[in-house]
Amino acid sequence: MLQSESVIAVFGEDLEIREAVKKLEIAGFPLETLSVVGRKYRAGETIVGFYNIGNRMKFWGKRGALWGALWGLFLGGVSLTIPGVGPIMVLGYLTTIVVSAVEGAIMMGGLSALGAALYSVGVPRDSIIQYEQAVKADGFLVIVHGALEELKRASAILAHGNPSRLDLHDGLTTNLLRPNHVVSGTAPPMAL
Repeated sequence: MLQSESVIAVFGEDLEIREAVKKLEIAGFPLETLSVVGRKYRAGETIVGFYNIGNRMKFWGKRGALWGALWGLFLGGVSLTIPGVGPIMVLGYLTTIVVSAVEGAIMMGGLSALGAALYSVGVPRDSIIQYEQAVKADGFLVIVHGALEELKRASAILAHGNPSRLDLHDGLTTNLLRPNHVVSGTAPPMAL
């Protein structure tokens, strides 16, 4: 069953992603409730190769260490190219949803496979556009899926990593958790 509640943090650096995932794991969040999304490599960088054998993945390039380390943590991942966004990696919870979208099981008018996957777990369309823009600009999404009370705890953990954006999506609305960002939804900002 899909979780329609999630908290999404946008980070800009590889180290921030590793730290966020590590802190969530230490705090007891199961890896199967987490997702990481980002570009496979920075704009303009050339990649020599990528392979996956069993549970091992090797990726050559500046982000190879990041994706290799994260691939080993998560049970699933997918590498694909999203028109308008570019080549991305999706690890964790969203993987099977993105694959379903690519295979046509999820049809959402005008949305990419990533957008359709996010929409199917309760993220509003205007937020999806902003998340895809963040990924296109070499940002990363760290997503925690689960019950609202757990997401409040995850939000507090992710906030310590100083993300450029931090939103709580309860399936119906989006609550702004970081100031200075405009987000869709009708609910007032949520206090932590």
